[in-house]
Amino acid sequence: MSETRRRTNRGPLENPEAQRNGVAGHSGDTGDEDEDAPRAAGSSGMTEEDDDDPAERRQLRHQYRELINSVQQNREDILSPTNNKLTEVLEEANRLFVNVRQTREAALDAQFLVLATDLGKEKANQLHADGSAFDPSAYAEHLLSFMGLNRLEEAEDSDEEGASSGYLPQDAWRKLAKRAENCFRTTPSFHFMLGSFLAEPPPPRQRVERQRRAPVKEAKRIMPTQLKKMEESHQEATEKEVERILGYLQSYHTDDPTSPISYYEFVTDPTSFSRTVENIFHVSFLIRDGMAKIYQDRDKLPCIGTKDMSSPVPEGEAEGSSSRQQCVISISPRSWKEIIEVFGIKEPMISAPNSATFAGSQ
Repeated sequence: MSETRRRTNRGPLENPEAQRNGVAGHSGDTGDEDEDAPRAAGSSGMTEEDDDDPAERRQLRHQYRELINSVQQNREDILSPTNNKLTEVLEEANRLFVNVRQTREAALDAQFLVLATDLGKEKANQLHADGSAFDPSAYAEHLLSFMGLNRLEEAEDSDEEGASSGYLPQDAWRKLAKRAENCFRTTPSFHFMLGSFLAEPPPPRQRVERQRRAPVKEAKRIMPTQLKKMEESHQEATEKEVERILGYLQSYHTDDPTSPISYYEFVTDPTSFSRTVENIFHVSFLIRDGMAKIYQDRDKLPCIGTKDMSSPVPEGEAEGSSSRQQCVISISPRSWKEIIEVFGIKEPMISAPNSATFAGSQ
């Protein structure tokens, strides 16, 4: 901006016609033109020196900085709705802007303009917020004026201190009620519970039969068969194990028909707790199917034997009159160890399925 102003001031000197006139005046016939040319050059030189005076430029920048600092320090006062300080500082900035010639002064002017713009925006928002706020005191004054408050005459039932502000007429509240009634006088809308017109029942929809989709994967059809085969194989293994244990029981009874077989010694495997539980489980099938029976010996301990063997009949009961009784047997690792210790069991009477060689299968 300053360079433009300088070029404008130097315009008359750089004009070719003026240069020609100056040369002509220097070598011309009259001396008046020679005197005018130095005067014009001298006046132009004075204007350029005034624009580039460092002292004036520093003074102008100092005034801009003072103006910016003053606005920042008095920010709260400028934002007050009743304060016109913002207009005054804008006028001061316009007065300083007339002497702006350099870039540094223009930058300070732009900084002040940004600050003044922010203050103006905040002040406008504050005025808008203050205008839309609800003032209860002003609202009460308007109501009292509408209801006909008489501030000149005192009411008969005023306070003892005598600080009465007037009285209201008897129909003051009735007048306010009639005026407020107009704001709430609305006719309720009419709503049809079944709609605005007679609705007919919707026509029944035709049921569309869905086509059955063929199974996509062959594995889905094979899966139930596989599960069934697994169940059958498990059942067959259980039946074979029950028959194997029955063979052990029959072989022990054949070897010594007179001595009873202890139930705990027969089902307990001293080397495996899980095998003991499996033996109890499989022996229960023998009892259920009637291929074996459990009875008590003279010491009231449970014994096991085949169905065809003779067992002692308790006194007072006829032979064949005993009824079948069922019970639930529970065993834990602790009780399993106690049975092994009490009965002195060293080897299992029912060997594992892998080493099954009993006399009945020979």
